[in-house]
Amino acid sequence: MPTALRTGPYRIYFYAYNCGEPRHVHVDRESLSAKFWLDPDVALEENHGYRRKELRAIERIIRANLEVLRNEWDKFCGGNPRPV
Repeated sequence: MPTALRTGPYRIYFYAYNCGEPRHVHVDRESLSAKFWLDPDVALEENHGYRRKELRAIERIIRANLEVLRNEWDKFCGGNPRPV
């Protein structure tokens, strides 16, 4: 599970076995977790416990770091993102 970014209480990462899926990240804080697509735009895919306000804050973090997160995905997964 490569960590792409740590910011505040959040760990933003992806699973190696997810490289066959379109680019996305998982975001964890304590026992909470969410999955966001990175393409074609940032979009929430799954939410496990976060409140809407916090999801909006996480989305802002992802958008602010979108190029870094896409590059980390491409570097680890071989640079072949699949469309959503």
